[in-house]
Amino acid sequence: MMIALVAAAVRHFSSGQAGNENSAIAAANAAVPVTATIATRQDVPDLISTVGMVQSIDSVAIQPRVTGVIEKIGFTPGQDVKQGQELFLIDPRPYQATLDQAKAELARDQGVLAEAQTDLTRYQTLEKENSIAQQQEQDQVYVVQQDKGTVDLDQANVETAELNLEFCHLSAPISGRAGTLLVDVGNLVGEASAQTTTSATTTSGPIGGQASTGTTMVTIQQIQPMYVSFNVPQIKLSEIDRDQTAAPLEVDAFSQDGKLLDKGKLTVIDNQVNTNAGTVLMQATFANADKLLWPGEFVRVQLVVSMLKNVVTVPTQAVMAGPNGSYVYVIAPGNKVNRVSVQITARENAVDVISKGLSGGERIVTDGQYRLDDGTKVAVRATTTNPGGTEVSEVE
Repeated sequence: MMIALVAAAVRHFSSGQAGNENSAIAAANAAVPVTATIATRQDVPDLISTVGMVQSIDSVAIQPRVTGVIEKIGFTPGQDVKQGQELFLIDPRPYQATLDQAKAELARDQGVLAEAQTDLTRYQTLEKENSIAQQQEQDQVYVVQQDKGTVDLDQANVETAELNLEFCHLSAPISGRAGTLLVDVGNLVGEASAQTTTSATTTSGPIGGQASTGTTMVTIQQIQPMYVSFNVPQIKLSEIDRDQTAAPLEVDAFSQDGKLLDKGKLTVIDNQVNTNAGTVLMQATFANADKLLWPGEFVRVQLVVSMLKNVVTVPTQAVMAGPNGSYVYVIAPGNKVNRVSVQITARENAVDVISKGLSGGERIVTDGQYRLDDGTKVAVRATTTNPGGTEVSEVE
């Protein structure tokens, strides 16, 4: 009986040990689930990414050029205005009266001149007949010259009065977006307000208040088109300048959350390097058709310097960093992986450009690399797409 129990125990132990060994072997042979894609050859833009600031090409502060009380405001703050649209009307009556007076003086002095010229003609005839002294004829010449000067002065006064009357109508010199209103109807604007006390209103105030000399009444910002100013490293200057000579380079503007706001063209390269920062100021022009760019806004700028033709690309997440440099896992026949060292020449928009290590067409592991080593068997569990490349859709 004792012998039988010992034999049974030996058989049980042996079978348990064999089961554990089989489980270990099975675990060792189990495929590691990974996500994969295909290393793809494609054209990739060589980009410079930086931060830029949106600026108006034209920004105008509307200020009065004559003295008077504002009678009318012809726009709503914050609205778009057109070039030539009347924005303000300053009381024109004093300037109309001055113009009428200048015209009257001109008419009077033109009559005096006409009379003097008639007398001169008569004197010249009489002088030829020796009926009057030559000195009398010469004096009349001087009278005509003086009257001509008076008429010219009157004409200048009329033009000045007409100009001042025109200045009562303040129109938009450019098309753009009007800002906040800094004066009200009834404000006195112009030189006369410089003589007011320090308690005078300098921005907006009650009807009948006064605005100080040089007060900006409103500011107009041109919205379409717009500038975006940004700096690039000086090391890129020669390449950018060379390519810009052939054709304007493309510049994309993105919001802080990555949304494309507009596409523009590089239009200005500054003529000197900022010695403190080692950068060059550049400006791109955007049509801003959808009015998504706003003056003073900070945007993310991408300058397309050139196109890298037919280069091997993989998703950035596929590239691992090791003590000997960057590497990827390539899925070989039999679904076993090999670690392959690669050299990266560019990295843009989650895509790495590979100059050495891959030739294109290889299956590359993009997720699950931390459980892998040379020779590890894998099973593709999901699909990814190399941007602009090929999907891996099989599950093995």
